Amino acid sequence: MAAPPGGSAQRVGGDHVTQAAPAGAPAESGTPAGPLSAVVVNPSKVVDLDERRREICAALAGAGWPEPLWLPTTPEDPGRGQAAEAVERGAEVVFACGGDGTVMAVAGTLAGTEVALAVLPSGTGNLLATNMSLPSAVADGVRVATDGARRRIDLGSCGRTTFTVMAGMGFDAQMIGGTSEELKGRIGWFAYVLAALRYLRHRPMRVRLRLDGGPPVRRRARTVLVGNVGRLQGGIPLLPDAQPDDGWLDVAVLTPHTIGHWLSLAWGVLRRRRDMRWMETFRARHVEVYSNRPQPRELDGDVIEPARSLDVTIRPGALWLCVPADQAS
Repeated sequence: MAAPPGGSAQRVGGDHVTQAAPAGAPAESGTPAGPLSAVVVNPSKVVDLDERRREICAALAGAGWPEPLWLPTTPEDPGRGQAAEAVERGAEVVFACGGDGTVMAVAGTLAGTEVALAVLPSGTGNLLATNMSLPSAVADGVRVATDGARRRIDLGSCGRTTFTVMAGMGFDAQMIGGTSEELKGRIGWFAYVLAALRYLRHRPMRVRLRLDGGPPVRRRARTVLVGNVGRLQGGIPLLPDAQPDDGWLDVAVLTPHTIGHWLSLAWGVLRRRRDMRWMETFRARHVEVYSNRPQPRELDGDVIEPARSLDVTIRPGALWLCVPADQAS
């Protein structure tokens, strides 16, 4: 199998890079022959936890894999400790069953290891799944782990936190923070659109960007987004050139000042135009953003503490991700 640009891909199997046992094939001892896996699950994102567990175990058993470790998250630990326990106990694949926060926590722990991440989307945005064309159905998601491929992807790093999709400062973080969990549960990602309407007229921030240590770029912006991949909630293609394994961060600086500017920008993004007046794009491996006042910030759709700066670097090929076979290269 050809390796993807800037990364590599391997066939999933009983070892990290070897062919898996045929589905349902028992080991000589009579126990399943597949590799050990773990499920880091966010109970608040799953309606029927027992049913979800039965579904995952049945899909794994059908592929000849043993029952996984079952590691629920807690309000105090969104998945980092659970993923670390899975690695310690010998899991070769860790399923993240939850929203973007669960995926980000597990990915950050698996970064730099040979343990692969498999995503079972259960949240509202599901940004990594959307960008990597990962299936939403549980059985299909398990099948990607047992019979798909593994692909090395980059990760972004902001302070001590690693993210998979995007970091943001300004309007986007404000919108995310203003979206109620109840409304997201009822209408999905469209809840972000309703929240965004409340903040369109807020004043811009004065920002100074430094890209790979170069000269400062000064703008009056509404938001700055630093992406490892390019799609937002609802699959909106903000940075269509962004690739998860190219070793680069793609940066979008949005500068609309009126409702008309916002409408023009939204129309241009949806049409994938590259010459939009109210958005500039850059590429770098190290992005530093400084504002004239503290700003809301977010990583992969999770709001973090407001600050006057956002410092992001790329971690090339840091994570093995389970992907469909046709996404390997």
